[in-house]
Amino acid sequence: MKLENLTPAKGATKKSKRIGRGEGSGKGGTATRGTKGAQARAGYEHKIGFEGGQMPIQRRLPKFGFKNPTRVEYKAVNVAAIQALAEAYSVSEISNEDLIRAGLASKNDLIKVLGNGDITSAVTVTANAFSKSAVSKIEAAGGKTIVIE
Repeated sequence: MKLENLTPAKGATKKSKRIGRGEGSGKGGTATRGTKGAQARAGYEHKIGFEGGQMPIQRRLPKFGFKNPTRVEYKAVNVAAIQALAEAYSVSEISNEDLIRAGLASKNDLIKVLGNGDITSAVTVTANAFSKSAVSKIEAAGGKTIVIE
């Protein structure tokens, strides 16, 4: 096998359709655009979603739902993850920055601590929000919760 002998697999390449190159080619004259109308002319562009005059799909389908503009999205972090952090780094205080450094949230996320799992370490946790079960578990273990305003 030599470099000059390499060819694409059979049927992998197609010749381009040469349109508008004379009547003898069979694709001259109107160059496969049909006769007259906007689509036969140069510079024709249909708008996005145009379906040839048929009612477009974005108008056929019904509108539904509601997007609340004042919704506040929190990144959920469970009590079990805080326990794991406290054991791994042997710390008594965990803040938003610690959770971001551990990869549990991004720097622009608001963090809410949820009560899934168990906690045995007495840890002071600082976050944007806490669930009732998370607060009760952290305080039962001897820790404290601080809400960032």
